[in-house]
Amino acid sequence: MLFVWILVFIFSLVLLIKSADWLIESGEKIGLAIKIPPFIIGVTIIAIGTSLPELASSLAAVIKGQTELVVANMIGSNIANILLIIGISSLFAKTLIVKRDLIDLDSPLLIAVTGIFLFVVWDKKIVLAEGLLLIAAFVVYLLYTIFQKRDKIKKPKLDIDKKGKQIDKKVFVFLVLGIVGLLVAANYTIDSMVKIAEIFKIPSSLIAVTALAIGTSLPELVVSAKAAFKKRYEIALGNIFGSNIFNILLVAGVPSLIKPLIVEESIFVVGVPFLVLATLIFVISGISKKIHFWEGLMYVLIYILFILNICGAV
Repeated sequence: MLFVWILVFIFSLVLLIKSADWLIESGEKIGLAIKIPPFIIGVTIIAIGTSLPELASSLAAVIKGQTELVVANMIGSNIANILLIIGISSLFAKTLIVKRDLIDLDSPLLIAVTGIFLFVVWDKKIVLAEGLLLIAAFVVYLLYTIFQKRDKIKKPKLDIDKKGKQIDKKVFVFLVLGIVGLLVAANYTIDSMVKIAEIFKIPSSLIAVTALAIGTSLPELVVSAKAAFKKRYEIALGNIFGSNIFNILLVAGVPSLIKPLIVEESIFVVGVPFLVLATLIFVISGISKKIHFWEGLMYVLIYILFILNICGAV
C-alpha cells in the first residue's frame, strides 16, 4: 500500500507541475490575443504561474483541514529555491554573476517580504487580517514590478494569427486541462502525502517541508540550472527572487483567507530560522556580485543540514 501511495504522490506532483505549465502558456496566449500589454502578462500570469503548484497544493490542504501543511510547504519551497537550486545552478555554472538590478531592487524587496513574513508568523499562526496584509503587500509588489520593469520584459513568441483576433481552439483546451489538472493533482498530492505520513507515523508537515517542497520547486530548478549553464545569470537568479516573494505573499496569504494557518513547533523552531539564514546568505552573496562554485557547494551542504535538523525536530 505504501508503494501505491508513493506512486500516487509522484504522479500527482508531475501532473501538478505540468498543469501549471499548460495554464501559464494558455493564459499568456489569451492575454496577448485580447491585447493585454506583454509586460503586464510577464509580471502577472507568468510570475504568478511559477507559484501555482505551491498555491494549488496549499489551497487543497486548507480545504481538507490540513492547515499546518501550508506554511511548511512554503518555507520548505523557499529554502529549497535558495540553498538547493541556487547551489546546484552555481555548481553547473562554476560562477554566477549577479546583476546590479538584483542587488539594488530585488534584494531589498526579498528582505522586506521576509521581514513581513516573520512578523505574521511570530505567534505561530496566520489569521485573516495577516493574510490580507500579505496580499496587500503582493499588490504593491506587483504594481512596483510593472512600473519598474515594464521596458525589460520581452514579448513571448506566440502562435496567434496575424490579425490578433482569433485564438487557436487548442489554447482553450489546454486552459481547461490546466485548471482541471491543478485541481485533481493538488487533491491527490495532499491525500497521498497524508497517507504516507500515517503509514510512517510521522507528521505530514515533514513531507510538506521536504518532498513536496522539493517537488514543487522542480520547475524553478530546471529553469535556473539551464539558464546558469547557458550563462543567462539574470534569469537563473531573478527566477528565484520572484518565486520566493510570490510564495511568501500568495501561497501563505491566499489560503489564510479561508482558514487560519497553523505553524507547527518544529517548522517554527527549525524552518523559520533556516529561511532567514538562507535569505541572508543569498543577499550577502549577491553583494559581491558573484556566487562562486564553493559558495554553491556551501548552499547545498546547508540544505542537507536543514533536512537533518527538520527530521530530528519532529
